[in-house]
Amino acid sequence: MSDKQVTENTLDQASGNASEVAGAEPKSAMVEAVQPAVDQVVEGKTAEKRRQTIGEAVTALTETKNALAALDEKDTTKALDALAQVTGKLELLLARSPRLALAPVDVQTVVHDIFAGADTIEAILDEAENALKHGEVQKARHLLSGVASEVVITTTSLPLATYPKAISAVAPLIDQGKIDEAKAALQAVLGTLVSSSVVIPLPVERARAMLKESESLVEKSDRSAEEDKRLGALLDDARKQLEMAELLGYGRMKKDFKDIYDQIKSVKEKAKSGQSGKGFFDDIMATFRSLFDHKEDGSLPQTDADKSRQHGGK
Repeated sequence: MSDKQVTENTLDQASGNASEVAGAEPKSAMVEAVQPAVDQVVEGKTAEKRRQTIGEAVTALTETKNALAALDEKDTTKALDALAQVTGKLELLLARSPRLALAPVDVQTVVHDIFAGADTIEAILDEAENALKHGEVQKARHLLSGVASEVVITTTSLPLATYPKAISAVAPLIDQGKIDEAKAALQAVLGTLVSSSVVIPLPVERARAMLKESESLVEKSDRSAEEDKRLGALLDDARKQLEMAELLGYGRMKKDFKDIYDQIKSVKEKAKSGQSGKGFFDDIMATFRSLFDHKEDGSLPQTDADKSRQHGGK
């Protein structure tokens, strides 16, 4: 089991005129301030996925690789012993959980964080759109490959419907001296691993953290001048993060974005006039959940493109 985290300045992946004028742009003080809260969310979700890995399945995968390595060394006894370990672990796993379809064995985390402002991203998107209009598909692909701000948590699993049977078919090949065929079969088995990913949009989590802190501040009746200043900065940056999320395509329909922008503006005006109290953020957070939070059935929030398809593309 592994947990790998890679941070990328994804602007470097873009090519063309837009990337020539795009340099790494520093993150705001508010983004830096809420980053520990965002990291905590990511670490929590990664830990949850990690807890779902199954020891027997992890061992089965390791021993499958050991068997393949042993065959490379022409050590058939060692290979057969490793395959016996695989079979035993999988039999134990299936006896405990006969309905289990996928057995998680590995979790990896990759971070893509674009160091650019809205103007730079819009320039890249415009260039990519222009490239597509002129049939320059590869240029557009390279431009868009860097336009992301997200954490991707990928879980790799053994498919229990096929993996045990495929392993059982390898031992007879070894007994018959068909080493190359056995190696090919093990390679094929390893190729059946199933990967699934969860994407955490960073602008969304940063905005969430900013709005949460803003809510705490706006409820204080005795805010200091410094707290008023921080509240204003948090609301401003929360909107910028939401605009980034909208630009990058994280979220739902544009109408909902307009609603939350208006709601943030309203709260900011109330706070600026010295108002305080609970309930100021009820509408904001309701809209936020509508924009970004998954439904209970696990499906993504509906986007403008989804709505268009439902109405025949009109």
